[in-house]
Formats: sequence, C-alpha cells, structure tokens
Amino acid sequence: MSLRVDRDRVVVLAKTGRQASWHRLTEDQRRSAEREHVDLMLSVAARHRLRRLEGFRLIGPQGRWERFWVIEFPDLAGAEAWIEAEMAPPYGAHGFYEYHLTRPMARELLAGWLPGPPRAIEPQAADPAAIPALAADRSSLVVLQFSRTAAAAGHADAERTDDLQRIAREHEMLSLECYQLIDPIPDWHRAWICEFPDVSGAEAWIDAEASPARAAHAERTSYLARRWAPAYFASWCRL
Repeated sequence: MSLRVDRDRVVVLAKTGRQASWHRLTEDQRRSAEREHVDLMLSVAARHRLRRLEGFRLIGPQGRWERFWVIEFPDLAGAEAWIEAEMAPPYGAHGFYEYHLTRPMARELLAGWLPGPPRAIEPQAADPAAIPALAADRSSLVVLQFSRTAAAAGHADAERTDDLQRIAREHEMLSLECYQLIDPIPDWHRAWICEFPDVSGAEAWIDAEASPARAAHAERTSYLARRWAPAYFASWCRL
C-alpha cells in the first residue's frame, strides 16, 4: 500500500502525562498553573494559526503516558513554538512530554476506506479561555497504532489493504488517519489513528494487524483510547 506524504503540513504527535510532583501541589496551585498554561497555549495557537488540536485519553495509562495529541500547524515554526510553550514552567515542570514531528499521509485515500464521511468534530461555541470540566467522549473507541514495516510486503500488503478496507466497512469505521515520522525511530515510523463506534471494530482491526502474515513484515503496538473533550479542543482552532 503506497501512501503519499503531505509535505505542506507539520503535525506534532505528543504523548503526555503528569509527573508525581503535580499531585503534591495544592488545588489552588494547580488551578493557577492551569490558567496560566491555557492562556499561554491559546496565544501560541492564535499567533501560529493552529489548524488542529485533538486529544485522546488512553483507557489503560502506560506509566506516565496518559494522553495522546494531534497538533497541526502550517509550518515548523508553529510546532516549535507549541512545544517550547507547553514545557514552560510552572505547568510544564510537572508534565511528562514526548514529541514527534510528522507529516500526514494519504488523507483522501484513507477517507475512501470509510463507509461514510469521516467523523466531524463540532467546536463548542464558548470561549476556549473559559476552561470547562473536561471528560472523555464515550461515543466511540480509538485504536492508536504505532508501526514499523521492514520491507515491501508485495502480495501480503495487498491482502492487508483488502482486509482492513473490509473491516472498515463492516464495522462502520468513523475515521482513519496515518502519520509518518519526519525522523524515524527504531520502534516505529508510522502512527495510525483508527476510530470505531465500539469495541468490536477496534478488536477486529487489531486482530487483523496481528495475524502471522502481517507480523512477518511489520512490528505494531496498539493502544485503546477515547477522544478527550473533542468539542472544547476543536474550539482552539477558531482563534
């Protein structure tokens, strides 16, 4: 399966969480740090024309890693400014951060795998500077998959595409995205975000990718997640 890289977009994929020191702060200290942090990040979003901000909360946290983020800017300057601001104290001193610069891949092609239009997130009408109570969206289930393909799989790759397209249709897949690292690392070079209405679709996708025929050509690690306050974070892109 040949996927074209979109070189007109820069997407930061971030794994984030809390350090233990965060929980030792008082409630007032945490509230003050959050308020300062949101104001700073909103200013970066407006100045660098943030195109997209979506969060996902892992159903099973992996150590300090609790959430996964897709953060898109038109250029590298925005991505760099975001990372610097997010790690700035006081809030940033209590966070766990792992960042990867990526390019999106074959958006139109992958959207064609879906049985209907990709799921759209409607931004909330309220000002994002007013922080609401944040919660996971339980109306869907998301598979976060990190993969590294060893070599062209030929016939096996064609079979994989057919199988995954069938699963997408049969399980009414809601959205599908792929990102390629600008600087690949040993563990993975592509990240997939696969959204289904329920666990049956997510399980079918993971099982198909873990079959012996696929495992012979690629390494994959999958995590289950929920969208994190999607309407709120979508509103950050209206600035």
